[in-house]
Amino acid sequence: MLDTLMLPFQFSFMNKAFIIVALISIPMAILSCYIVLKGWSLMGDAIAHAVLPGIVVAHLFAIPLAIGAFIAGLCCALTTGYIKENCRIREDTVMGIVFSGMFAMGIILFHQANSELHLTHVLLGDVLGISISSMIETGMICVFVLFILLIRGRDLVLIIFDPQQAQVLGINVRFWHYGIQVLLALSVVAALQSVGMILSISLLIIPGACALLVSKRFGYMVVVSLCVAISSSVLGIYTSFYFDSAPAATIVLFMAAVFCGIFCHKIYADRQVVKNQQERRLDIVNGRTI
Repeated sequence: MLDTLMLPFQFSFMNKAFIIVALISIPMAILSCYIVLKGWSLMGDAIAHAVLPGIVVAHLFAIPLAIGAFIAGLCCALTTGYIKENCRIREDTVMGIVFSGMFAMGIILFHQANSELHLTHVLLGDVLGISISSMIETGMICVFVLFILLIRGRDLVLIIFDPQQAQVLGINVRFWHYGIQVLLALSVVAALQSVGMILSISLLIIPGACALLVSKRFGYMVVVSLCVAISSSVLGIYTSFYFDSAPAATIVLFMAAVFCGIFCHKIYADRQVVKNQQERRLDIVNGRTI
């Protein structure tokens, strides 16, 4: 029985998958708290879709895909910010226009290029086939993003909750507005090889959403988000081995199940609180009546 349970750890490709998803989950879970609080979930979606043309162009010119993906994601973020500042259109509308346009451009380039690049691997990832060089590249990006979040995390929290106060304290709000978008682009690039550009959206949204349901303190939110992201990622890879399912999709299903569980528990707890309050008031009224 124990040998069967430990079977996935006997394969090197599975061990690499466990390491890479756990590594990616750390910066993305922390970033998830920021973008959920800021209401930027659509921005993560936009950047994840917008990297496709950069990937195709990078493949055609035989340069690292991460470089092309990062440049495309950065262009998406900067273009969205520029359009938003120079017109009256809402930011979410601008994001939808920019990322859908860039994603469509990527699809056209991909079909015109007629290359050996597998679109499925780009969209959904290939965590079981990741190479050592890709792991090193992903690890370096994750460490950089995590380093920035650790040294500037308090400033980012202040910018999210009170940008005017942050400006008074000398924090360059405009710079870090785009800085968060750069970190989002880097995180999507890091997740590209493992969970793909589409499912990376889930890692940027669901952990932070779960944490927001559990706690109202940012520090606790980060802890909960990390627990949800890391545990779901490792369990998703582990379960996919036995069920022969897509690893990235299994990870997302685990995170979605955690969110549903937390949400249902919160609804039940809130109703119990309301019920207890009503019973207490009824007891008070009956006591006064007697």
